[in-house]
Amino acid sequence: MPEVIPFKEIAHVFEDFEHTAWRLETQRGYATDRSGEAWARWQAGEDVAHDPPDAWRRNVAEQTARGKRFGRVRVVDEPLTEGQEFLLARAPSNVSAGDEVRYLLRADAVRLGLPDFDFWLIDSRTLLRFVFDDADTTLGVTVSEEPAEVLAACQARDAAWHYATRTADFARRVRSNV
Repeated sequence: MPEVIPFKEIAHVFEDFEHTAWRLETQRGYATDRSGEAWARWQAGEDVAHDPPDAWRRNVAEQTARGKRFGRVRVVDEPLTEGQEFLLARAPSNVSAGDEVRYLLRADAVRLGLPDFDFWLIDSRTLLRFVFDDADTTLGVTVSEEPAEVLAACQARDAAWHYATRTADFARRVRSNV
């Protein structure tokens, strides 16, 4: 198995990349979300859609102002899990920072043959594959520049992006079904 690198040791790529940073999110929930203060506020009924920018969102705004692109597709269940509801509630702050977030139903992701693991694709040439424990805690990432793995990630990105729904449209659809 490739070496698992702690995420904080590789986080510099989100400043150093040249053109695009793209993510596929497949988890039904993330321990980092559940342990954060925004989760507690959201659980208490607070609106967390437009929180002040944190370090991540400030960096996204800085990088996109330089012409770089951030994007992600979140694979979600029907109905949404609690973790997916939270991320949808928080998505407007990501989008306003410049991170284009889209949503794809898990059934469609399976039909498209998308991977069932989370990853970042950096400049279409570096794959950062997440490693999680059984409690959804991020242990780190494995890094690959192996052409076949990167090509598969590029193909997954292109298919997911084509079929995914923009955040605002997806949120309206979810609200209309409630």
